[in-house]
Amino acid sequence: MQLNFLDIITVFMVLFAVIDITGSIPIILELRKKTGEILPLRTTLVAFVLMLLFLFLGEPLLNLFGVDLSSFAIAGALILFFIGWELVLGIEIFHYEKTKGAAIVPVAFPLIAGAGSMTTLISLKTEYGIWDILVALTLNMVFVFFVLRATNFFERILGEAGIQILKKAFGIILLAIAIRLFLSNTGIKLPGGA
Repeated sequence: MQLNFLDIITVFMVLFAVIDITGSIPIILELRKKTGEILPLRTTLVAFVLMLLFLFLGEPLLNLFGVDLSSFAIAGALILFFIGWELVLGIEIFHYEKTKGAAIVPVAFPLIAGAGSMTTLISLKTEYGIWDILVALTLNMVFVFFVLRATNFFERILGEAGIQILKKAFGIILLAIAIRLFLSNTGIKLPGGA
């Protein structure tokens, strides 16, 4: 096992940008309000296991079900689109029961271990060593855990008005990400677009 510190930093930064847990704070706060609780450790572990599985078995597993990466990304884009729609319009599309761990699915997948982060892991395998990727992924998951644990802190700091503003802003960003994911994986070109 040989680790390359610079590669670990590079992979960490790429995954950090793609996972974007800090950008998901308004969504997490909204889900916590609907479900009653976010379980930081369990949610982080579920996302971590999903990413590890995808790192090692992603493409073969999808092929087993007859699903290609583009179809997987489109499915994730649709989920992100509807979550963004909820945030912007203040409506409820997904119904969550107030039970322990009810928010694990939308937070662990697709917010943390989404189509973007999973396809990024496959791409990183072509350029970086597996141990460097594993260390960078583990460090990202530690950061995710601490952000999930700090939701009460963020809620106190932002206040109700701040949360509402962030919800709308990040809802629009989430819609834009979902549309970009959808378009890039369907091959649809917008008029005047690149």
